[in-house]
Amino acid sequence: MNPPYTCQLIHFLHQIKPETLPAEVMDRARYFFLDYLAVAIRGSQEESAKCVQRMIERIDAPRRASVLGTSIRTLPGFAAFANGTASHGIEMDDTHSGGSIHLGTTMYSVALAIAESTPGISSEAFLAAVVAGFEAAARIAMAVQPKEQYALGFHPTQACGVFGAAITAAKLFGLTEERTLAAMGITGSMAAGSMEFLAEGAWTKRIHPGLAAQNGIQAAMLAAEGFTGPRRILEGRDGFLHAYSRHPVPERITAGLGDSYEILHTAVKPHACCRYMQGPIDAILELVRENGLAEPDIAKIEIAILEAGWNIVCEPRAQKYNPESVVDAQFSMPFGAAVAVLHGAAGLDQFTLEQVRSPGVMKVMGKVTLVRDPGIEQTFPREWPARVTIQRWDGQTHEKFVRYPKGDPENPLSWSELAEKFRALAGPVLPADRCERIIQELAIAKPAVVAALCNLTQSLV
Repeated sequence: MNPPYTCQLIHFLHQIKPETLPAEVMDRARYFFLDYLAVAIRGSQEESAKCVQRMIERIDAPRRASVLGTSIRTLPGFAAFANGTASHGIEMDDTHSGGSIHLGTTMYSVALAIAESTPGISSEAFLAAVVAGFEAAARIAMAVQPKEQYALGFHPTQACGVFGAAITAAKLFGLTEERTLAAMGITGSMAAGSMEFLAEGAWTKRIHPGLAAQNGIQAAMLAAEGFTGPRRILEGRDGFLHAYSRHPVPERITAGLGDSYEILHTAVKPHACCRYMQGPIDAILELVRENGLAEPDIAKIEIAILEAGWNIVCEPRAQKYNPESVVDAQFSMPFGAAVAVLHGAAGLDQFTLEQVRSPGVMKVMGKVTLVRDPGIEQTFPREWPARVTIQRWDGQTHEKFVRYPKGDPENPLSWSELAEKFRALAGPVLPADRCERIIQELAIAKPAVVAALCNLTQSLV
């Protein structure tokens, strides 16, 4: 009889070491670290992140770990909470397709806080711990199935991400396999993350990876002291899979372990909005550019949306066609389509309150029709395809099918393109020379000592 799925997964993850990982995997860990630093540094300037920073400053705690983009230092758990919140606040952090989960925002927040405050952790061990966390969270997210989690009102990034956070922390703390299993069991009582933020454009989604990171560290610390947790926390009768999904697929927890690594199946976001909007925006930008289209030429924009994202970016209709906040806009397909048509971009400069209130944007949103299409469902969640048809006033139609949105592993941003994203996001916060040194450390050289890299990411304030 095979051991429980939870035990099998922990056994595999515990054996992950820098020397056992393929060079390609370690390269991707550096690549996503640069992406994480870009979104965390820029995200640290959001008011939602500043609320967390002000809360932390009120706490009299040892100053051991850095809050990126600021001069604040605090306990590792609080630093991970702040950095996880900041890195998720601008909706440009990485996404694992199969699990519909943001991984780097949690795992790097954990690893950075621990590695900076714990002497002797090498850069290679740092990256390997992140890879293990990616693997755990992505596999659990695939096993509960994203569509099933959303149907129950849970956000996979926190609900599943907290397990990856505990694994990353356990690796860096050097826990035994038995205590790593205990940390996983403890984490099952910390899984949360409500999707209700969508109802009114609240900020709570932004704290989900921060809470996952903080709780994962705490779970691993408890396990290190001998605290126990259920050994079958994933597949047990009252375990995570059955509590968070109506139709779990537990086999996905262990299927093909070691054949590949889930960090290789993770995508970068070029646009500042929900992952379900990325492919359609790519298609719109291509159609407008290829056919020389301008807003007055366009009579109708028909966009086919994946079923799993329908209730996230298409419904309720009144809200999606009348966003009132930046969060509303980040999860409104009509808004994303409108700014793409009008500005030829869908970045931070487009997802603003000014654009939310723009009559021009509202006009174009009225031309958008959202449809379901069984044809794009066949390969989901392995692929996240999109189809867009633009009809001109003269009756001409232009259609574009995007199989792999820009940033997907099959259509990636090059290191050079990722460096440009870093400059664009971190540039307004850090001096240009610091930005270039960080790029040098991660894209060209081996990663610096983590503490040194953190010093580079501090703002001037």
